[in-house]
Amino acid sequence: MRNIVKKGLVAAGLAAVLSTGVIVGRATADQPHMHNALDALKQARAELEMSVPDKGGHRVNAIEATERAIRETRAGIDYAR
Repeated sequence: MRNIVKKGLVAAGLAAVLSTGVIVGRATADQPHMHNALDALKQARAELEMSVPDKGGHRVNAIEATERAIRETRAGIDYAR
């Protein structure tokens, strides 16, 4: 009887650990806000690149800042995986 109870407790503990891992894994894999931000940054970069370049260097600076933001956003997504 003790052996059955012990096996049941081990099974319950294992199930709890595995289900926690699935929940944590799903929470980090689903990153809709980060992916939406990445899409918006890519669109912003495309718009900046299509704009007229006579902006006193500010357009170029904005493109560079957008590139940095894209890299950081991708790094954040990768880190959370």
